[in-house]
Amino acid sequence: LNKPGGYISNDRFPPGLWMDNMPSWEYGVLVQVRDLTRALRKDFARSQSQSAEDADLAKAEPRFNFDNKSWVLPSSESEYQEGINSLSRYQARLSDPEQKSALFYARADNLNNWLGDVGTRLGSLSQRLSASVGRVKLNTALKTETPAPGQSPQVDEEVVETPWMQIDNVFYEARGQAWALSHLLRAIEVDFADVLAKKNATVSVRQIIRELEASQEPIWSPMILNGSGFGVLANHSLVMANYISRANAAVIDLRQLLNQG
Repeated sequence: LNKPGGYISNDRFPPGLWMDNMPSWEYGVLVQVRDLTRALRKDFARSQSQSAEDADLAKAEPRFNFDNKSWVLPSSESEYQEGINSLSRYQARLSDPEQKSALFYARADNLNNWLGDVGTRLGSLSQRLSASVGRVKLNTALKTETPAPGQSPQVDEEVVETPWMQIDNVFYEARGQAWALSHLLRAIEVDFADVLAKKNATVSVRQIIRELEASQEPIWSPMILNGSGFGVLANHSLVMANYISRANAAVIDLRQLLNQG
């Protein structure tokens, strides 16, 4: 909200009206904020399934799920600022020894639940980034019928390709999610330090952060190139997909450590 130029996803006048890459980046950041706020309300601030939810976190989650392109009555900025204020009140109560109502449970199962959402987001981004060049994909969304004995199941194929005008938007959304997630994981490394050390998982968290930070390197091209996978020109989407996929694989390994380590 306070970066140079402010929040521009809901701008109705130039120059924000002409810009699409920055709104995509903002939406990527917002997705990760929404997921973490839901995890705070649902898992991190509750000791068990029968525990009452925190009042400030209950107010914050719907604020961040507000329409990201609302201009007025109310504006997206005002709703998100209210969500930030609610989180700040929760944080203040959490750090006040006189306040007993704010709770934070740094447990392996709580962290594992949030990492499940993280893995789902990263896996989806990897698929969308890889579709920049177009490829034949097996349709896994269709319900498969039980084949007759001795027969293999029929699998449908479909061509998946990101529209040419959307390639840069998907790229910058992935870049925004990776940027936000790298900061959130640095906080997780501190708040869950004891759990990660017990499970020998600290290195895994740092590896995920390293892969996400590698996706934030400066882009020297004036536009997002979409060359073929082994062609003459670069394909920035495939490079980003590589870092996202490696981070997702590290998340899967981290979840296994939390379950079994």
